[in-house]
Amino acid sequence: MTLDLDFVRAQFPAFEEPSLDGWAFFENAGGSYMCRPVYDRLTRFYRERKVQPYAPYPASEAGGAEMDEARVRLAAMMGIDTPDLSFGPSTTANTYVLAQAVREWLTPGEAIVVTNQDHEANTGPWRRLAEAGIEVREWQIDPATGHLDPARLEALLDESVRLVCFPHCSNVVGEINPVSEITAIAHAAGAFTCVDGVSYAPHGIPNVGDLGADIYLFSAYKTYGPHQGIMAIRPTLARELPNQAHYFNGETLYKRFTPAGPDHAQVAACAGMADYIDALYAHHHDTPADPATRAAAVHDLMRAQEVTTLAPLLEYLGNRNDLRLLGPATAASRAPTVAVDLNRAAEPVARQLAAHKVMAGGGDFYAVRALHAQGIDPAKGVLRLSFTHYTTPAEVTQLITALDQVL
Repeated sequence: MTLDLDFVRAQFPAFEEPSLDGWAFFENAGGSYMCRPVYDRLTRFYRERKVQPYAPYPASEAGGAEMDEARVRLAAMMGIDTPDLSFGPSTTANTYVLAQAVREWLTPGEAIVVTNQDHEANTGPWRRLAEAGIEVREWQIDPATGHLDPARLEALLDESVRLVCFPHCSNVVGEINPVSEITAIAHAAGAFTCVDGVSYAPHGIPNVGDLGADIYLFSAYKTYGPHQGIMAIRPTLARELPNQAHYFNGETLYKRFTPAGPDHAQVAACAGMADYIDALYAHHHDTPADPATRAAAVHDLMRAQEVTTLAPLLEYLGNRNDLRLLGPATAASRAPTVAVDLNRAAEPVARQLAAHKVMAGGGDFYAVRALHAQGIDPAKGVLRLSFTHYTTPAEVTQLITALDQVL
């Protein structure tokens, strides 16, 4: 079964927008287009339900019900219990709050592991724990390939390590890391895991329950939704970590690590992400299924489409001798987040691509440590060409034609 791209693109208002007509969007790693169900729910909330939720009058009850619906449905698709899922203003903010909880939880002499493959949001806050006497150990990538080798993690683990923080997928290397394998290694050593899923979730909502991660974080605005951070925390760890919310909210797990008040409209609109996944499932499958099974089927459809669409771009880049592709050269082992090291500054090249109606980015993408580790000057940056399942083969051809002229 293949993904019906016509049906998919009909779910995104951006593809009907005249000002975007003819533009090929290759900066999805910075934020995806919003799907129609999210857009509809968001505008409806602002129009009809922009009141304090959970009060005893109809507009408020409807608003609260939609916020609850988002949590219930997304948690079910992720294979976790509803209380384990919470929303925050962004993944960066969620990680920062979690790091403060871990700072209180650990004692001097205990250790955590971070990587130099990460976006700074999932490494910087954890590294600052060194200020409190926590030992920070770095799990380093291969400087030639960007690969994060699980065997190198095992050498860093002992009884003092309490937490291992790593990405499901790097936002510049693109390789999909084996979360279940890594988590099993960490758990065997008595450590918890925190997984940054920001660069993976846009390519199919993961089943966090099956992955085994203790903390899993991703961004709704990169997953066809509004600007919210979504995090899943296993209750065993959540109850160990000190409460970061108002003291009277500490026993409610989905409030425990979100001290800021929720953005009611955006939380409610996240149910539209579940609407979209369900619509894709219903369009492609006749068999009823539970939410996690539906999400898994849609995940597989998305990934199959992306692998097929990505292959010609990787082949084209592999045949050039004036650039260096970061990460794997095979489509099946990576996300379609493709960073290339050029023989010049990347941002001007992205600007030149815009003249060919190609939207792409150049810079360090907050992955400064990963670029340094691979011998790339972050000031020069990399050209990043990122897409998702709604990208067409014709758009990839448009990108390749533009690259031919610009490079």
